[in-house]
Amino acid sequence: MNGIIVYKLDADGRQVWQYPAAVLQRTRNYVRLEAFFNREDLDLGFVVFKEGDRFVEYFYNDRWYNVFAVYDRDDAGLKGWYCNICRPAELSDSAVRCEDLALDLWATAGGDMVVLDENEFAILDLSPQDREKGLKAMTQLTRMAAEGKLPK
Repeated sequence: MNGIIVYKLDADGRQVWQYPAAVLQRTRNYVRLEAFFNREDLDLGFVVFKEGDRFVEYFYNDRWYNVFAVYDRDDAGLKGWYCNICRPAELSDSAVRCEDLALDLWATAGGDMVVLDENEFAILDLSPQDREKGLKAMTQLTRMAAEGKLPK
């Protein structure tokens, strides 16, 4: 598997995090990656991301979101999906760059959903077009989650 670096950027294009990933699949419009949570355990209140949890990540250059299927490090069971509203990703042979727009969706394997960071999204200095595209992406993701169609 080829290695790649993922650069998480804020809405203004500033780097906030980077991490290595392995390319599992690549097409013209998306890349599917495997990465492992490389921070200390993080309790978000609705899920705990553990150091070493496996993430199968989908980045698209033609969609206003990305999707991370999260698998437990201990039993490999699917915890759920963390979906980020973001501008379309920049995909290259060696890197993925994605500008996060704060708004997120967590969907459990059991079908429960929680929308996150609506207040942060509301105060971002976005163009009306970017805000509308972000909100449409959230609608699309919640529909996909409700229909059990998020990628694994």
